[in-house]
Amino acid sequence: MYRLNLPPYEIKIAEKQGKRSIFDILRRKYVALTPEEWVRQHFVHFLTEHKGYPSGLLANEVQLQVGDKQLRCDTLLYNKDLRPRMIIEYKAPTIPLSQKVFDQITIYNFLLHVDYLIVSNGLQHICCKMDYLNQKYLFLEEIPDYKNL
Repeated sequence: MYRLNLPPYEIKIAEKQGKRSIFDILRRKYVALTPEEWVRQHFVHFLTEHKGYPSGLLANEVQLQVGDKQLRCDTLLYNKDLRPRMIIEYKAPTIPLSQKVFDQITIYNFLLHVDYLIVSNGLQHICCKMDYLNQKYLFLEEIPDYKNL
């Protein structure tokens, strides 16, 4: 797998019938090891182990419904009242973080109206705070610690 711009952690990988899987601490199970999943697991560990995000307030692969269409948020951070607070979208390290990627996360935010949006391909991370009053994004230099949200 790829070397990422995220801290290393003790990765749990299993192989079954020739397919590799990685342990997801939020879903508490092994999931298919794809390049995007590699980024997700590293990023979740970065948030919980280095930025102080409570794992009990994070969820992976959250389904959303828009009419007949099913969407899936890669990771959501909830507040203590279980209201969505942050959407995180992951891409494989080979996928550049383009406007198209950012447009995808903004579609999710039309439904959820969160305070923060993050996109990451494991090499580059873009974080912004929503300014709904002035209808703009405030791009942050780094991912904030949980206590500073």
